[in-house]
Amino acid sequence: MQIQPYLFFDGRCEEALDFYKSAAGAKIEMLMRYKENPERGQGGMEPPGADDKVMHAAFKIGDTMILASDGMCAGKPKFDGFSLALSVKDEAEADKKFAALGKGGQVNMPLAKTFFSPKFGMVQDKFGVNWMVMVEA
Repeated sequence: MQIQPYLFFDGRCEEALDFYKSAAGAKIEMLMRYKENPERGQGGMEPPGADDKVMHAAFKIGDTMILASDGMCAGKPKFDGFSLALSVKDEAEADKKFAALGKGGQVNMPLAKTFFSPKFGMVQDKFGVNWMVMVEA
């Protein structure tokens, strides 16, 4: 059994995937657009005008698979109540990933030494996804 995060970008999924490739080294494993749905038109799962939007995607950051979609494409993504924790090997990598993920976003807690990590910080990316970046102690 496993639990995987599934992020709904509400119309900005492809942009988010490109951002995570650049910022976090994400590798896209699978991407299906609404127009590629083999059961298209059967059940009303398709938002109007969403043909080229992402129905389902799977991407890996490190060893973790994250699932994503444009969802209902309403343009109002909301990522409250959780953070994705990114553990890296050293302080230089923490600095790099933190800066990249924070580009266009907002720093909630700058990278600093804590009792549990030589560097830990919290940042919200430009899509509203919260990240905790830490060096493995």
